[in-house]
Amino acid sequence: MYKKRKLISFDWALKQILRSKANFAILEGFLSELLQDDIKINTALEIESNREYREDKSNRVDLLVENSKKESIFVEIQYESEYDYLQRLVSGNPKLLAENMGKVMPSSKIRKIISISLVYFDLGQGEDYVYHGTTQFIGLNKKDVLKLDSSQQDLYKIEKISDIYSEYYLLKINQFEDTARNTIDEWLYLLKNDEIKDEFTAKGLKEAKEELNIMNLSDEDFNQYEKYLDILHYQASMYESSYKVGEMKGEKRKALEMVKVLKENGVDVDIIVKSSGLSKEEIKAL
Repeated sequence: MYKKRKLISFDWALKQILRSKANFAILEGFLSELLQDDIKINTALEIESNREYREDKSNRVDLLVENSKKESIFVEIQYESEYDYLQRLVSGNPKLLAENMGKVMPSSKIRKIISISLVYFDLGQGEDYVYHGTTQFIGLNKKDVLKLDSSQQDLYKIEKISDIYSEYYLLKINQFEDTARNTIDEWLYLLKNDEIKDEFTAKGLKEAKEELNIMNLSDEDFNQYEKYLDILHYQASMYESSYKVGEMKGEKRKALEMVKVLKENGVDVDIIVKSSGLSKEEIKAL
């Protein structure tokens, strides 16, 4: 039944397809549009934390990429649904550095880490759907931003202190309103709807339209994909059920608290029965 869909979901592709060098053009296009730079992927990193994440059935890919200035950058793209997500973002970066410094290249050659999160759940409050975070040092008294002098810029080959530290992009997919105003919006449309419109021109979407076509999956891959979607539907159903049970328990607790207040204020039991829906026995037992 899932072959009625034209494209496989991006989160499954991130886990199963996009780590392959043959499909790097898709992620290169996505990164180029988001970072507004010409990004080339050198390699998808097979590191310990990647293996741990795969065992946990989560979706993440770590990449070593090069920008238009020929600078090497670690990029992590992840799709998660955990409420301690912001803390995990911070703790994940040291692991990425520790497992790769000296392994893929010397630390002097690495510019920074860019963390990109595809968020399909409610994370914080805000009206936008793409957020960008950097590190700055701001004076407590004069509120000025600490800057590098010219000699430091020459030494580090960067212009701003924030260029040294990790950057974070949070893409709140469900908050995107399905109107593509620019090329990164075209990517957001794909991430939300598993669909690419004919008029879209963003980098990487042409390759994605071909490689993510559900009809191109082998029978084995298609069966795995079906099982993956079934698991997602089951998890969503269980979450909804547990939420409704919790909601009902919360309403019952509020009713009991209201009954206690009414009893303490000497309200007749018959009146409490009518207003609360509880039996006389339940009310007397409180």
